Amino acid sequence: MPSPGVPKANILRRFRRNRRGSAAVEFALVAPLFFGLLFAIIEIAMVFFASQVLETVAQDSARLIMTGQVQSASLTQAQFKNLVCSKITVMFDCVNGISIDVKSYPAFSSVNIADPIDAGKNFVPPNNYLPGVAGDIVVVRLFYKWPLFVTGLGFNVANIGNSQRLLTATAAFQNEPF
Repeated sequence: MPSPGVPKANILRRFRRNRRGSAAVEFALVAPLFFGLLFAIIEIAMVFFASQVLETVAQDSARLIMTGQVQSASLTQAQFKNLVCSKITVMFDCVNGISIDVKSYPAFSSVNIADPIDAGKNFVPPNNYLPGVAGDIVVVRLFYKWPLFVTGLGFNVANIGNSQRLLTATAAFQNEPF
């Protein structure tokens, strides 16, 4: 409380000159944006890392089709999915989350890949499993709905509903003669 003889203008001048606590006030103003940006960077890094893991698994699994190991073992779609899930790390919920699409074509010119995201931004999982025979063109696609957490502050990389990003890994190749 100011003393009765001190003018109010003098109190305001002293308040402006006092710099104690200014760093705390500045940090309080900048911290939400800083931490929002930091968490957004971490989330994007996780999305890219998960996408790369999914690509690696797609390539490894596609090699088994390309060399005829899947066809000679007569693996069903469920068995092939179990094979894919055995290569996935702890980052994914493979049993409920991974969708697999395997289609074969007679030539590269006849390959037709449909977008699995409809107009309402819903994921419509393709349910194909045709590994083909020797010489066929095969397209193997793996899909995973990755949950996003930092979607505020105008930063949202979701491409499907419920704040999720559909990760897609694709391998296109011609089966070897087996």
